[in-house]
Amino acid sequence: MSEKIKEPIESYGLNQRSKTKPLFSQIGIVGCGKDGSLIATQVAMCGMDVVFLELSEEKIKNSYSIIESIFDKKIQGWGLTESEKKVQMGRIQGTTEYKDLANCDFVIEAVRYDKNIAERGMEERKNIFKQLEAVLSEKAIIATNVTTIVVSDLVAELKHRDRCVGLHFLSNVPESNILEIVRGIDTSDETFEIARQFTKLINYQSVEVMESSGVVSMRLFLTQLNEACSILMEGISTVEDIDEIMKVGFGYRQGLFQTADHLGIDKSVKLMENMFREFGNVKYKASPVLVRMARAGKNGIHSGEGFYKYDEQGNIINNKNK
Repeated sequence: MSEKIKEPIESYGLNQRSKTKPLFSQIGIVGCGKDGSLIATQVAMCGMDVVFLELSEEKIKNSYSIIESIFDKKIQGWGLTESEKKVQMGRIQGTTEYKDLANCDFVIEAVRYDKNIAERGMEERKNIFKQLEAVLSEKAIIATNVTTIVVSDLVAELKHRDRCVGLHFLSNVPESNILEIVRGIDTSDETFEIARQFTKLINYQSVEVMESSGVVSMRLFLTQLNEACSILMEGISTVEDIDEIMKVGFGYRQGLFQTADHLGIDKSVKLMENMFREFGNVKYKASPVLVRMARAGKNGIHSGEGFYKYDEQGNIINNKNK
C-alpha cells in the first residue's frame, strides 16, 4: 500500500492564519447613542462588522433599540426587508469592555451627549482616546465625531497622534450622505487617505477640512439659524414660512427650524457658545429665541417640542407660529 502524502493545509488557503486581514474588516464605535447608532447601521449595511462600546448593559439595550428603529424605518420605506434586517443586526455587537475593540482597524469615538450640559465632556473623550490607544494595534485608525472640539486638543496626550482624524457626520439631516474629514495638526496623509477610503465604503461623499471649531457645516448652519431667529423676532415671517422658503427656494431637504429641532435646541446653544469663545465674533452668539427655548426645555424632537411639536415617532403633529 502506498504511503500517504501529507501536505500542510496552509498551502491551500484553508486555514484562517494564512489569510490576510482585510482593511475595515471590523469597525469599532465608542458611544452608540443617536450619532453612533446611525454610523453603526450605515457601516453594517455596507457589509462590515461593528463592535460598539457602551458604559452599561442598559445602554447597550438602548442602543440596539435605536438601531432596530432605524432599520424599521428603512423597512417602512421599502429600503430593506425583514430578512435583510436580521442579517444587518447580526453584524452589530455591543460590549462594555475596551478589549473587545482590539481587533478593530478603524474606531470612531461618538460618545453620547450629556443631557445636563448638552455636550460631550472633553476629559471623558480624552480618556477614551487613551484607553483605545492601549488596546488597539499601532496601525489602527482612531477617529472622532467632532463638531466644535478641535482634534489636536483631544489627542494631545497620545503617543501616536498621526493616526487620529476627525469625522463630522451630518446626522441631523435625513439622507445627508456627506461627511467632513478633519485633519489635526499631526494627522498623516496615510491616515487621511484611509479615512477617505472608509467614507467611500459606506457610500458617503467626503470633503477635506482643516480643524476649526464648528468645521464648515455648523459655522454655516448656526449663523443662518441665528438670522432666521432674528427674522422671527422682528415679526417679518413665521417658522413655517421661513422653512418653506429654504426648502422650495433654496432646495433644502428640511428648513432651518426643523433642522434645529433635529439637532437639539440645547445642543445648538452649546455649540454656539463654544464657537463664540473660540472666535469672539458676535455672529456666533446664540439668539435670545434659542436661549429662551433651551431654558424652557423646548429642545426639539428629543423633548417632544421645539419650533414644532412632535409625536413619539418624531413626526410633526402641530405646526405653530412663533
